[in-house]
Amino acid sequence: MTLEALLAFFHLVAIMTMVVFMASETALCRTEWMSPAIVHRLVRLDLIYMVSAACVLLAGLARIGWGMKGADWYWAQPLLHFKLALFVAIWLMSLLPTRAFLRWRRNLLATGALPPEAEIRAARRWIMIETHLLGALLLAAVFLARGVGTR
Repeated sequence: MTLEALLAFFHLVAIMTMVVFMASETALCRTEWMSPAIVHRLVRLDLIYMVSAACVLLAGLARIGWGMKGADWYWAQPLLHFKLALFVAIWLMSLLPTRAFLRWRRNLLATGALPPEAEIRAARRWIMIETHLLGALLLAAVFLARGVGTR
């Protein structure tokens, strides 16, 4: 029982950390606020976001492997596969802003220029799409935890 509680705790902390840094990126990725300091900060925030996303995945896999329900039960659930597919989709989408942030920083260091408004808007749009998909993932997580739609 203690192991299950600790696994759930680490999973939730990782999810909350991921959400905080995703929201921070969204808040700072605005044309009216863009500055050299923001460009550097976005790169740092994105790194922390990626590390927290990896922790979410690892904690989730630990819950599958060592949790009370067991791996056989989890892998038989379509909602788990839906959650994993959404997670992968969010991760793939997050690579677009990540690449943009790194490109912006390289360009800033080389030329001193800030990113174009269109690129800032595009990066923010991708982050917003990721955020909304994360909401769907969390809904699926609640359903899975409560046995809704499970086998």
